[in-house]
Order: sequence, then structure tokens, then C-alpha cells
Amino acid sequence: MPSRSPGMDPYLEGHLWPDVHQALANKIRQQLTPRLKPRYVARLAVYVVEDVLPEAEAGLMYPDVEVLAARGDVLREPTPAPPPVIEATAYPPDAPAPLIIPLPNLEVRLVTVEIRDADFNQLVTSIEILSPINKREPRLTHYLHKRSRLHRAGVHVLEIDLLRRGTRTLSHSRLSGVSYIVSLIRAHSDIAEVWPIRLQDRLPTVPIPLRDPDPDVPLALSPALAAIYDEAAYELSVDYSQPPPPPVLSAEDAAWLKALVGA
Repeated sequence: MPSRSPGMDPYLEGHLWPDVHQALANKIRQQLTPRLKPRYVARLAVYVVEDVLPEAEAGLMYPDVEVLAARGDVLREPTPAPPPVIEATAYPPDAPAPLIIPLPNLEVRLVTVEIRDADFNQLVTSIEILSPINKREPRLTHYLHKRSRLHRAGVHVLEIDLLRRGTRTLSHSRLSGVSYIVSLIRAHSDIAEVWPIRLQDRLPTVPIPLRDPDPDVPLALSPALAAIYDEAAYELSVDYSQPPPPPVLSAEDAAWLKALVGA
């Protein structure tokens, strides 16, 4: 079943996002490969990083992770009978702590699409699909350093940000209130080409730069997202009668979305 949204479906920004991220990276590679051959190849680079989740993010991205539980509500295995007391303790323990706070340190898989020279396997263009971990500290600073290193090394960077929450990696007054952003920083350039995207917009077709004198190749993001939505049957995992994941939509966007989903 196709998505109800003409562009990015905000309901995919919650617990489905890890699947969306990886599926979209693979679909981008599928779309680009015929256009890149024989001089270039598209490869998926997978990075595993540790994520120490804030409470709100854990409940949103990983609903199975319980962040805060009252001691009386925590499920425990049956307590075995205590061993015989050999020696009395001089300092009996205080009352049990009233709260148990698990530390949800999770390993997160980040997938990047890398366009490489087929002859020498040199990185030419990096397509970065941002995840929530890229948009909050401490990984935000790590990601910005990575982007800077790539740029200094003469690598083109296409950044796809389909998440409304978190800190933007580009700051400009004209991007205020924009739902999604795609940006391209070409190698050795001091400007960023930016596609601001409203909730109501189709995702753009953007250029993928290669090495001179080879021309850019197009990447059609809207068909790519629509294809993975249909293939993964995301509609079976989304409750469109409920509000989408945070942040809260503007009144205009909320009214548009309500009319779209019929909720």
C-alpha cells in the first residue's frame, strides 16, 4: 500500500526510523547503481556506535526500553531462599531504593551510501542519512567533525535530514520552521546547496556530484521513499488515529495532516 503522504511521512520518525534509515540507504544504492556504472560504484558503509539515550528518546525510538520504573512495578525473577546467615552484619542495610533506573546504552547502526571510484576505490561522494543520534550531543559534534574532514579531503557530501526533532546541522534564518532538509556540500566549495522541505512537499530530485568532467547524476528521493514504504508495509505498523511522533506540529501542518489521514 502506498504512503498517504506525498513526501516524508512524519509517522515514520518514531520507532520505525531505524528500519526506514537502512531501507532508504539500500534503495538509494539500487537507484544510483545503473547511473554510476562503469566508472563508479555505490557501497553501503555501516557504522555501529553506542547511544546513551535520553529518557524521551528511548520511549520514542525504542519503546521496549523502560527508562524509569517504580521499584514495585519492576518484574523480577522469583527470589531464591537466602543462604544461612554465618555472621551478623555490623551495619544493616537501609531500606531499598524506591526507584530503579536502567541505563539504556544501545548499539545503533548508522548506514552511509558511499560513491567510490571503481578503479581505485577512492571515496568521491558520501550520502549521509541523518538519524536522531546525529542530531544531539555527543554524536552531533562527532558528525560535524566527520563532515568537515570529508570536505577538506575533497569529498562531496549530500545530507538527507528527514527528522523534525533534534539540532539542525545547518543553521540559517530561512530554515526556521522547515520540516525537512536536504543539503549538498560540493568538494572544495564554500557554499551549501539546500532544499528546504515542508511537510506537504514531495521530496526533491537532487544531484549527486562525481569527479570532473563527469556530470552529476540525479537521485529521486520521493520515489525511493514511496518504494520502501510499500515494500515494508509500514501502514501496518502505524496508527494514523494518533498524533505523529514529536515535536508537535504547527497548527497549519496539524490541520493538513488530519485532513490527509482522515483522523
